[in-house]
Amino acid sequence: MLSTKVKGSVLVVGGGITGMQSALDLANAGYYVYLVERSGAIGGAMAQLDKTFPTNDCSM
Repeated sequence: MLSTKVKGSVLVVGGGITGMQSALDLANAGYYVYLVERSGAIGGAMAQLDKTFPTNDCSM
């Protein structure tokens, strides 16, 4: 459920799977979110994988 009133702002350090999910959850809770990643792409180690366990789905 989206909140219409902004509560403040937060900084999420790390654009991996956990950082992206945290940023989405905080944004949905009504915060402005700044997501910072040191590399040129987000996704962390998950973006480097071809398949995931246990379903063998494509990680992209």
